[in-house]
Amino acid sequence: MTDIAQNPHADDSRARRNVLVLVLAQAILGAQMPMVFVTGGLAGNMLATNPCLATLPISMIVFGSMTTAPWISPYMQRNGRRAGFIIGALGGAAGAALSAYGLYIGSFLTLLAGSYLTGIYMSAQGFYRFAAADMASDAYKPKAISYVMAGGLLSAIIGPQLNKQVMEAWMVPFFGTYAAIVALNLGGLFLFFALDLPAKIEATAQKTATAIRSKTALLKEPRIVVAIICAMVSYSLMNLVMTSTPLAVVGCGFTNDNANDIVSAHVLAMFAPSFFTGHLIARFGVERIIGAGLVVLAIAGGVALSGVTLTNFFGALILLGIGWNFGFIGATTMLASSHAPEERGRIQGLNDAMVFGCVTVASLASGGLMNCSGGTAVEGWNAVNYAMGPFLALAGGALVWLAVDRRRAV
Repeated sequence: MTDIAQNPHADDSRARRNVLVLVLAQAILGAQMPMVFVTGGLAGNMLATNPCLATLPISMIVFGSMTTAPWISPYMQRNGRRAGFIIGALGGAAGAALSAYGLYIGSFLTLLAGSYLTGIYMSAQGFYRFAAADMASDAYKPKAISYVMAGGLLSAIIGPQLNKQVMEAWMVPFFGTYAAIVALNLGGLFLFFALDLPAKIEATAQKTATAIRSKTALLKEPRIVVAIICAMVSYSLMNLVMTSTPLAVVGCGFTNDNANDIVSAHVLAMFAPSFFTGHLIARFGVERIIGAGLVVLAIAGGVALSGVTLTNFFGALILLGIGWNFGFIGATTMLASSHAPEERGRIQGLNDAMVFGCVTVASLASGGLMNCSGGTAVEGWNAVNYAMGPFLALAGGALVWLAVDRRRAV
């Protein structure tokens, strides 16, 4: 099927305004994500009675995102993106507050409950990229998505550097991290009032509701299936490796500050390519950019397996970020151009539920592979990176299948 999500908006002035707002939101509110990904595993390692469960707080964040996506996407379809984004920020604030309380009383279960609520923010943040495309022309759509993702550059600087200042500022370890995240959410939510988006789907779209395909019909569309598979693999493998990184870095004799710096470099690499990813997609095609992302992810695994020096950690995590950027932005662009506007609430929610379902499994597996698959941190880290292989083969095979299917249709 050819791209059907044709957008009639020739003037992208509204889209550019929304992109600016969403870039700021990505930078300010998004700063909490590298903070919780660094701190979650370390806090879990401190409170969990079983070291295999150290990364469970991160898994609960992703699980919260997975279970939020199926209802928040239709909610935004009915009530507008702004309402959904505000709910996400409030969920992030509540989750951070509850996590801080869990640390204060030494309760692992309370930390997990707070982590689940943080997943509401993570889910809402995932729709920033789709909101950027809502009012964009077809030509500007991949660039709008890329620019919003590029806002993560600032979050990559703000988050880890802020975390270094606050994570040990209180007597209770990591309490300051979650207190700072509460402030980021409550302050940042006011940005969403500057968005210039429809309050809900226009009446003309409602009139065509009978033409909206079912989830089953949508999942018979080859481009949608491949987009979801590539998004699942790109995001899951990034999460699998990144979740274990702080544990591996500290386990190999380096410091918490080293872990923050490595994650900061990783998040910078996740978003820095976004300034040109959209242009690359427009020039070379989305399938080639996704394929390039999968290749870079494979190289990242090879670098990680070649040693456990700081250079190896930095190199592997930087490549991991670049591979995620190409794979995930490419998959998002493919999905956004493969459905009608009135189908977005259905398919985007389904997509993110499936993506973050796989990411949940990856983050759970990350802790088990890291802490319970070998006798040393090096053996656990190697196991994490070897696990990337089968999933890269799956996504690569899906791209080949799509190419063959398109040739048959010609």
